[in-house]
Amino acid sequence: MGKVFESIDEGLAAWLAEQHVFFVATAPLSSDGHINVSPRGTDSLSVLDDHTVAWLDLTGSGAETIAHLTENGRICLMFCSFDARPRIVRLHGRGRVVLPGDELFARVESEHPGHVGARAVIVVDVTRVADACGWGVPIMEFVEERDVMRPWAEKKGPEGIARYQAQKNARSIDGLPALAP
Repeated sequence: MGKVFESIDEGLAAWLAEQHVFFVATAPLSSDGHINVSPRGTDSLSVLDDHTVAWLDLTGSGAETIAHLTENGRICLMFCSFDARPRIVRLHGRGRVVLPGDELFARVESEHPGHVGARAVIVVDVTRVADACGWGVPIMEFVEERDVMRPWAEKKGPEGIARYQAQKNARSIDGLPALAP
């Protein structure tokens, strides 16, 4: 059954990289605020070291993760194996937002070429690594990545992306600040 690991070793790092999707959970401090769970994928995850992961955060319709991390830093990533080997891995930690212009942003962006419209890199300082059996997760077949975000961002162009972020990514659904316009 489940096991807690000291760190992300090479084997686990390779397994994480093989997963086509992972889920990000964050929440505001307010009990009235909305808990957020978001899927991530599209070859965006980097394991930086045995206690640090990061992903290239592409422009989206909301900015809940960014707002929650800016407010309190709490985050959990969940990876599920949908192939024959059942497994769930959760990475708990403290997250932070790294913006374009920072060396770490450039590093993670260079590890995942071809993406357009990245608004941030989310870095997680992992404090707990645990797995679970995953017996309740169905076996599913990966077909392909969706090629929707890149053409969308290319069509908008840098100025259009900036306008979109100012309109849609400045605040969370609970009114917390996210990306500065």
